[in-house]
Amino acid sequence: MPRIEGKSGDGVQAVQLALNIIEHVAKERHAVGVTALAQALGTTKSRIHRHLQTLVQQGYLIQPRDSDRYESGPRLVALGRAVSDNLDLAHVAADPLLELRDALGHSAVVSQITPDGMRVVHMVPGRSPIEIGVRVGSLLTFNSSAQGKAALAFVSPEFRSRVLRGKLEIFTPHTIISPAVLLAELETVRAQGWATAPNQAGIGLNTLAAPVFDSSGVVCGAVGIVDMVQFIAEVPSEDQRARTMAAAKRVSSALGYGAL
Repeated sequence: MPRIEGKSGDGVQAVQLALNIIEHVAKERHAVGVTALAQALGTTKSRIHRHLQTLVQQGYLIQPRDSDRYESGPRLVALGRAVSDNLDLAHVAADPLLELRDALGHSAVVSQITPDGMRVVHMVPGRSPIEIGVRVGSLLTFNSSAQGKAALAFVSPEFRSRVLRGKLEIFTPHTIISPAVLLAELETVRAQGWATAPNQAGIGLNTLAAPVFDSSGVVCGAVGIVDMVQFIAEVPSEDQRARTMAAAKRVSSALGYGAL
């Protein structure tokens, strides 16, 4: 990039450096010193210090009392929350779900995690003359749905323990109601990145789901495809797995996951 800044530090390069500082501090998630910033961004400490003072004055960074380090300030936190609030999961997932349905033909769904299960927020009906899917607004349990298992495998240990200590509702003879069995399956789901629930919410039905993560790296939902068991096997096809996980990653990316 050509140098177009003046002595005051104004210009494109100054803006770029200020943004790089903000991103680096946010990514580190702990207070960062001037020397570390200069080394990470490949510039001088004096130049970093000038930008830090401006960012502190504007509230994007703060310097804790009796410290020579800097961390995210209230204005940056508020900005992040405002952006997050405007990223509606159903809206963000609409195009990836449509493409997933068009590619595979099955109903495609996205669910949002809640303390009590997975809330369906958007669904695109499949191309089969017999419609197989779930109603928007439905609450799916963690133990009987692929969406629930896909999310539960990546939650905090405290969240997972609370679910496992609670009552695991049974829907069919195939529903997992043993905490030990469910925990073992969650470990498999975490390793492979996808989950299924053949005949577990209803006889003859199956769903393949993959987790969705928000900008902070926390699991916030799941993307899945729904159909009869003869079309989505207990071990889905490689194409089904790859496309479903790709759709979930696309939604996660739209929510800001991996941006920092």
